[in-house]
Amino acid sequence: MKHVSLKSIENAISLVDNLDDQGLEKLSEKYALAQQVLLSYVMTAPDEYENENLEGLLIYYFCLLSECFEQEGIKVNPITEEQIDAFEDPYFEMLDNYFENDEQEILEDFCDQPELAQFMAMEISTEDEDGSMLDDETATQLFIVTIAMISLMNQSIVNN
Repeated sequence: MKHVSLKSIENAISLVDNLDDQGLEKLSEKYALAQQVLLSYVMTAPDEYENENLEGLLIYYFCLLSECFEQEGIKVNPITEEQIDAFEDPYFEMLDNYFENDEQEILEDFCDQPELAQFMAMEISTEDEDGSMLDDETATQLFIVTIAMISLMNQSIVNN
């Protein structure tokens, strides 16, 4: 399985963070069209968690993570409802195990994208450039949803 490298993550951040509103809209549209089911699934989280703060964050990370795969040259098949249904039980079991034992390896093994998992762990636990930080609840929710995104995308990699 091909892994997203730190260099691809850095390239994706540089690209996404330097887009103007129009560029960001085009990028969002590109990835939304490519992964409609995944985006719909991800965007249920703000309602499920009753946390409006997640909405913008999830759209940003949906685009950023999609761009990370793109930067690495990894093609991802469209994710299906059936994949998501089959994914949820093992995922929530892994999360229980991860939060119980606090072992990063459990997470990295499950999503099989160690650099992306480490990146998201850092993203939720460090201050932004402006000194702001996510509250614990939002950080945990964002982490859970983005790791699910990474895992589902990883499972859908096109094998050449």
